[in-house]
Amino acid sequence: MQKIAKELGVVIPVSFFEEANNAHYNSIAIIDADGADLGLYRKSHIPDGPGYQEKFYFNPGDTGFKVFKTKFATIGVAICWDQWFPEAARSLVLQGAEILFYPTAIGSEPQDGGLDSRDHWRRVMQGHAGANVVPVVTSNRIGKEVIETEHGKSEITFYGNSFIAGPTGEIVATANDKEEAVLVAEFDLDKIKWKRHSWGVFRDRRPDLYKVLLTSDGSNSPL
Repeated sequence: MQKIAKELGVVIPVSFFEEANNAHYNSIAIIDADGADLGLYRKSHIPDGPGYQEKFYFNPGDTGFKVFKTKFATIGVAICWDQWFPEAARSLVLQGAEILFYPTAIGSEPQDGGLDSRDHWRRVMQGHAGANVVPVVTSNRIGKEVIETEHGKSEITFYGNSFIAGPTGEIVATANDKEEAVLVAEFDLDKIKWKRHSWGVFRDRRPDLYKVLLTSDGSNSPL
């Protein structure tokens, strides 16, 4: 992937299953346009639900939320289940991320064939874009996986719909749920920076009032 990035002059986030001694992580390495390895991020939020029992495989990531200064932009990258947490998106943009990336593998729920989270999934990340005034790039796989379990077949149909959202949450490019696709969008990051600063959502923050976010139940805020 480093050779490809250098040859094409592109930045590539590369997802992989990381083994670190006796620990295992859902990780992503960021390859810059000159082929340099800028480091890795380990997925912070690990789900545990039917068809998505990742706690069996992965340790919770210990890198914290990280941004990467690439040739083209400072980017923030989080992984799949991380995308549902506004704290993660805000943490990345606070550190200077100009674009957020979310590589994903999500689809149907084996325990409930009537549950379709696609639109909910998309709106959550559109919210991250709008709330932080940054573009969001989300990739999701397509296809079907079927495994045999002691209770019968367990099936997931991944719903694709990869998309790019602009800095107000507007969808500027999207794929479908059946075919592989390449999505392209162009952003003027200087103009977006001006908009982000002038909108005031970072100027008017009150970190002194957010200590409740450091608790699990919201009732015992640390001093």
